[in-house]
Amino acid sequence: MVLYPVILAGGSGTRLWPLSREHYPKPFLTLTGERSMFEEALCRLDGVPDVAPPVIVSNEEHRFLVLEHLRRAGKRSTSIILEPIGRNTAPALSMAALVLDGRQRTAQGPASDPVMLVMPADHVIKDVAAFQSAVRSGSRLASAGCLVTFGVVPAEPRTGYGYIKKGPPYIDDGPEPGPFHTQAFVEKPDIAAATEMVRSGDYLWNSGAFMMRASVWNDQIRLHRPDIADACDAAYSQGDSDGDFFRPEAGRFTGCPSESIDYAVMEKAVGDGGQRRIPECVVLPLDAGWSDIGAWSAIWEQGRRDRNGNVIQGDVYAHGMRGSLLIGQRRMLAAVGLEDVIVIETADAVLAAHKDHVQDVKELVERLKADNRIEQQDHRRVHRPWGHYEIVDSGDRFQVKRLTVNPGASLSLQVHRHRAEHWVVVKGTARVTKDDETLTLNENESAYVPIGAKHRLENPGDVPLEIVEVQSGDYLGEDDIVRLDDQYNRHVDHHE
Repeated sequence: MVLYPVILAGGSGTRLWPLSREHYPKPFLTLTGERSMFEEALCRLDGVPDVAPPVIVSNEEHRFLVLEHLRRAGKRSTSIILEPIGRNTAPALSMAALVLDGRQRTAQGPASDPVMLVMPADHVIKDVAAFQSAVRSGSRLASAGCLVTFGVVPAEPRTGYGYIKKGPPYIDDGPEPGPFHTQAFVEKPDIAAATEMVRSGDYLWNSGAFMMRASVWNDQIRLHRPDIADACDAAYSQGDSDGDFFRPEAGRFTGCPSESIDYAVMEKAVGDGGQRRIPECVVLPLDAGWSDIGAWSAIWEQGRRDRNGNVIQGDVYAHGMRGSLLIGQRRMLAAVGLEDVIVIETADAVLAAHKDHVQDVKELVERLKADNRIEQQDHRRVHRPWGHYEIVDSGDRFQVKRLTVNPGASLSLQVHRHRAEHWVVVKGTARVTKDDETLTLNENESAYVPIGAKHRLENPGDVPLEIVEVQSGDYLGEDDIVRLDDQYNRHVDHHE
């Protein structure tokens, strides 16, 4: 039996602002180690036999981040499903099951029915061996037709997690403890209820990870939420494949109801008091150092603390600080005489919060979005498929950027209606197309691109190309780009 991981990478992680932004969200952050959480998810099954490359579900806006982090992890994918808009985890899994089942039928005939391991891309699991052991147990159950969920053994009462109530033991030849019949899914409780549930020993945290055959999920979503099933079927049948990418038809998918796996299927599929249901819903206890990194307090809990209980990253000077998380990314950060606070410094924003109020960061981000603040969308460094750029300075009718173009990469052939650009090569070699002229520029050489000129910047070399770009004009927004040709299949204005 081949196991197909399905990695759900559509989360925004607004509670981790200002590091998590709309265009560079939580799964792609490096917070607890040397790799991003998405990379950790890609590598979590390394060493487990018969595991296929993953199916990845992500937002269209993040497709090149997915490719870059796949490259960094040395991994490939079975398929990358690009959602035009987030519709929560039930439609995401439905699209993955349809795409995977369709590929399997094409390759192996109608008898194929792949087992899926559904994993969020933005969780932390410290004990990978324990996780893999649970996966091996779950695969036997899922291949037999069960709906399998993984419940985290709770360390303490938490009000920020959903809970799973265990039913009677489920007979299986796997390792103890478990599995158990799933008796109920419980919404996030208040502290009194959470304390009693943990004390009873009958409840586990809901990890958001599941296993089942594709046919089992397809049958269950059609039984319990036919509206979601119909919308996903239509979006899949009218979708478009582009290499590793699969794009559901945007109108059909956007019209799909937004719902989680738990609400759409799992809560309805559980047995009553352990009575047999078809398919049977079982829960496997997971004790593997799991965290969903749902807020800054979780980073403090996961981090290495000094003798005063502080977790410190970056150029930070702390005096008289206790129980705090201090992260400095671009400047020196100094903190004195505070306790249980979170201070996060980035190039363009600083967050200061008490640990008891980190859940409220989400509301702060909603205000930033309502006010059209760019700090909610992008970092000062903005990633593109060809590399990245960083705004160095800006003012009335001018803007200065530093561009880094990856080896072999190129910007699109484009025109600006409102701005001119002056490029100075700082490092590497540039090939510049300007109307009918092609130039090769070395370090300390420059080129001027007037308003309305067709132009392209390329890096023909083997090292990153670094450019200082000076823009001037009456409008300097990123939407002043008429794209004529693009190797990354972004929108092209064919009428030019």
